Amino acid sequence: MPKVNVNNIEIEYDTFGDPSSKPLLLVMGLGGQMIAWLDELCEDLANRGFFVIRFDNRDVGLSTKFEEAGLPNLPEIYASIVRGESVDVPYTLEDMADDAIGVLDDLNIDKAHICGASMGGMIVQVIAYRHPSRVLSLTSIMSTTGNPELPQASEELMQELFAPLPMDREANIKEGVRRGRLTYGTFPYNEEQAYKLRAKAYDRCFYPQGIMRQAAAIAANGNRKSKLASIKVPTLVVHGREDPLVRVEGGIDTAEAISGAELLIIDRMGHSMPPEVAPQIIEALIANTAKVN
Repeated sequence: MPKVNVNNIEIEYDTFGDPSSKPLLLVMGLGGQMIAWLDELCEDLANRGFFVIRFDNRDVGLSTKFEEAGLPNLPEIYASIVRGESVDVPYTLEDMADDAIGVLDDLNIDKAHICGASMGGMIVQVIAYRHPSRVLSLTSIMSTTGNPELPQASEELMQELFAPLPMDREANIKEGVRRGRLTYGTFPYNEEQAYKLRAKAYDRCFYPQGIMRQAAAIAANGNRKSKLASIKVPTLVVHGREDPLVRVEGGIDTAEAISGAELLIIDRMGHSMPPEVAPQIIEALIANTAKVN
């Protein structure tokens, strides 16, 4: 797979489809490797007329790790933000947005449709208002504005999801599968498939430290809602009604912040993209991209 040198680091990426087709950049969420955008999904989009690009965010997968930055003190960062103080983090969501633009530059792509899930949704929001000339359309999935007034995930869920994972391969995979169920929603949860995906990710790159630094970048970015008002491209916001991690109000707030945005709330969907809803999301994404002149 190719790597691009951008912002003094290396970003790993790959592509699906014909480079002359409509470019579609996919951005994954917190701690997620690019392979979380499943091959089948990428191939389906390529067959529907897109040149699909996915990549590993910094600090995850096969992209550059920020080991020398150490682990941030997240409780201290959150407390400083509540007090209105500035915080020092290893890197920002703006840096991560610029990484994504660097991937497009390496492919000689001037403008792309952009789609992100969870933290990836936050990153594509930043791309859309930071690099508006590079964006054709925006799709933000199970993400939020960073508005502190919105309902948050329960403390109990956060403690479960962010507790240290076992280092042992088998124990790590099994615990990851268990935690995946906590946020999945009420669609049937395929543990066998979840196990295969967790095993593939573990074997490709097990690096839990990066999640903490990515989480610090999210926290430091703060409330994006006023900046989202500058976005003028066709926008689709997708959210699961049963999302316990990024509550549905985050999707509603995102859609309200962007003029003309379409909001798609999917019943039974949690913080996940079950196979049952993938066709609906794909059709909505394609319809959104078709709004571009």
